[in-house]
Order: sequence, then structure tokens, then C-alpha cells
Amino acid sequence: MKQYPEKILLAWGEAISGNTEIRDWLMKNNYPELGLFCFALYFDKKASDWLMKNAPYLLAMIKGVEGKKDAIRWLDVNGFTLLSRIAKAADDDKEQMQWLMKNDKLFAAIAQRIKFVKDDIEETNNDVHHWGYE
Repeated sequence: MKQYPEKILLAWGEAISGNTEIRDWLMKNNYPELGLFCFALYFDKKASDWLMKNAPYLLAMIKGVEGKKDAIRWLDVNGFTLLSRIAKAADDDKEQMQWLMKNDKLFAAIAQRIKFVKDDIEETNNDVHHWGYE
């Protein structure tokens, strides 16, 4: 992830938070993996399939955020330690979030945005008032 310019990572954070204009800009300007990541966070199968073929590390990060230990292990074994830390932090691992806050505030902010999205999805899925309306 360090190969991306900081402004692109900032834009990605905004896209994760729901800014569709920035998400679409990322997709049209040589960063489709970051734009499709946003769709895959919401369980979009086509986006997940694309990530699996083209950027499996990003899909593994999403799965890690969802608590899939095998995805975390895959990230660690394949040298994606930072993504593993982001996934764990976004899955409410306080120690990993503290590490990110100390060592890389930008990625800590991205982890927080991912956590917010995932928590919102879970809250909606658990809300009986939303059942059957999606």
C-alpha cells in the first residue's frame, strides 16, 4: 500500500466513507482496485471477483475485517503485514489500532473508516426494522 501516493490514499479513505464521486474518480484514473474495494466492502460479488483476480490482497483484507482468520494468515504469509494490521484494527483489535496510531496515522484513519462501514452494515443487518427491505 505504500506504493500509492498519499493523496490517493486520502482519496481512498474518502471513498470508503461513501464519497461516490471520489470512488468513481479512482476507478477511472488507474486505481480501479481502490474503487472496487469500496463496492466489495458492501458484498458486491462482481467487485469481489475482480479483486480476487487482480488484487487478492485487498479482498483478503476485507475478509480479515470480517473476522476470517485464514485471510489474516494469508496476508501475513504473503508479506502484507500492514494490510493484516489494518484488517485487525478495523475488526476492533485495539492493540493493532494503537500500533497504527503510533506508526502510521493515515492507515489508522483508513482502518477506522473501514471499521465504521462494517459496523454500520452489521448494525443494519441486526436491526429488525430493516429486515426484508433490502
